[in-house]
Amino acid sequence: MKTICFGVSLFCWLVPVGLTQEAPVRSQISSQAIDPHSVRIVHLHPGYATSVRLPEGVSSVMIGNPEEFRAEHSESEPKLVFIKPLTSRPAESNALITTRSGQEICLQLVSEGKAGADDDVDFVVEYQPIHSVLIEPSETSAFLVAETEPIHLRAPSQPSNPDNGPSEVERQLAKQKQIASPPWQGKEFRTAIGDASEQDGRLTVSFSVLNDSSRWIELLVPQVELMGKSSKGKPIKAEPIAVSEYQLTARRLAPGARADGIVVFERPSFKESAEGLVLQLAEADRVDQPVRLPLPFIAAAQGGTQ
Repeated sequence: MKTICFGVSLFCWLVPVGLTQEAPVRSQISSQAIDPHSVRIVHLHPGYATSVRLPEGVSSVMIGNPEEFRAEHSESEPKLVFIKPLTSRPAESNALITTRSGQEICLQLVSEGKAGADDDVDFVVEYQPIHSVLIEPSETSAFLVAETEPIHLRAPSQPSNPDNGPSEVERQLAKQKQIASPPWQGKEFRTAIGDASEQDGRLTVSFSVLNDSSRWIELLVPQVELMGKSSKGKPIKAEPIAVSEYQLTARRLAPGARADGIVVFERPSFKESAEGLVLQLAEADRVDQPVRLPLPFIAAAQGGTQ
């Protein structure tokens, strides 16, 4: 009887140890060119960090589900972004990385959790620059449309000419600049939303920014999101909406200076009742404190009409 009891005890002691052992992950390193038309799937695993290398400095990083994934970026390594899962359970989310020249990299984050230890895991994802002429933004630039043309997701509005007159974007921006006192929100970093028009499923929204502080500020590229809210009104998810065109009269603002802008994007065909479109504006040195302004889902005016 003693021998049988000893064998049973040894079996019960060995089983949990075997179940807790994990197979090593299969690491992989990949490289691809920046393509604003595609979403890159990045495979992650608990306990491992994935390095995303960009060809230029990063201005902002946004995670759709910050409770299950974390992104880290340091100014000492401006071209690197580190992403890792925070949970051992399977999880998915998205990430949007914006570079200093305005290029956007969309990622789909997938973690199979501890149970997926035998899956491939991206240790390094390296992006190569697009083989095209890209003009770096300068402090004296008045408009940024020409700078972002290489990364437009759709063709920009037609430029003005003597026969057709100014485009809808130019008309709406000129109208916003003429408003002496738009409905400002905020204190030192003041923002205001102007008119919105829609044409062929594309929304054109004007806005203004006022530096009411005692320091210089630098504006980041405006972003649009489809954001959901919980029953208590707290944001629970944010899906980035691709911006096809934008204009800013200035990116660097002295104390008391104002900038007016336009953002153009393709409106989603539908949304849930608790979701809404928001325009995100942020300062370069305070990317973690963005201002989100609600946008109309259906514009009251049609673009191109007088």
